[in-house]
Amino acid sequence: MTTPACILDGHFDLAESPVWSVAEQALWFVDINAPALHRYDPASAAHRHWSMPAAIGCIALDRDGGLIAALRNGLYRLDLTRGRHHLLAAAPYDAGLMRFNDGRCDRQGRLWAGTMTDDRRPHGALYRFDGRQFVRQELAGSIAISNGLAWSPDGRILYHADTPAMQVHAYDYDIATAELSNRRLFLDLRAVGERPDGATVDSAGNYWLALYGAGKVAQFSPAGERLREIHLPVKAPTMPCFGGPDLRTLFITTARQKHTPEELEKMPLAGGIFSLRVEIPGLPEAPFISA
Repeated sequence: MTTPACILDGHFDLAESPVWSVAEQALWFVDINAPALHRYDPASAAHRHWSMPAAIGCIALDRDGGLIAALRNGLYRLDLTRGRHHLLAAAPYDAGLMRFNDGRCDRQGRLWAGTMTDDRRPHGALYRFDGRQFVRQELAGSIAISNGLAWSPDGRILYHADTPAMQVHAYDYDIATAELSNRRLFLDLRAVGERPDGATVDSAGNYWLALYGAGKVAQFSPAGERLREIHLPVKAPTMPCFGGPDLRTLFITTARQKHTPEELEKMPLAGGIFSLRVEIPGLPEAPFISA
């Protein structure tokens, strides 16, 4: 394992939701606050971006090509060539107070996305898109910032975090019905004061979690054992994903938001995109299938 390198010093305010396209051999990600969609080709270092009409919380690859995006006011299929966005479903909340945050497709291509309020009050939720509308998932307790969404390689365990609560829970996941059961505490980070952000799972079932504010990404075994830490020269990593031709490149998005001038002077690469090589490959992201 090598030291993370900054491959794109974009000064992004809140880079998030990195998704690797195997077909394109390119990295897609968003800047929630800009708001904008970005595409980066590691082979050529070509970088493109598209402005979005509202905060863009997360994206997913579309089975038919293109992208699906959860904007503040709803779920859209993006047509970047024509600059058009087709609404698939309206947001299931008051868009004046909340927005979508972390989200991705399960192994069967069903989209899940969490929410958060602008003032970080514990009124967020986790939703699943059923092909027509968003269905709220009933989770125990309140959610302030929905994050850390990922599935085990066989798709039968769902992981979900609440950032301010500093906890990650695991659920049994019925791959036929998408029902959740057997909620249990997977990681309790309160004792070390670490805030879980975005996450991914490698092909061995290890859970890779960005620790926002702690300047690192940690790898945990399926049993919750901390296996290693990757330290970055910035304090706010937001989400890792696997990519590259062999899926052994770990890409990490980071944030620049809420940094003081003094912090930015010490961490000039804040808001950059980082990468490093790892031993265990990841898994391709499942494309979105609406029904």
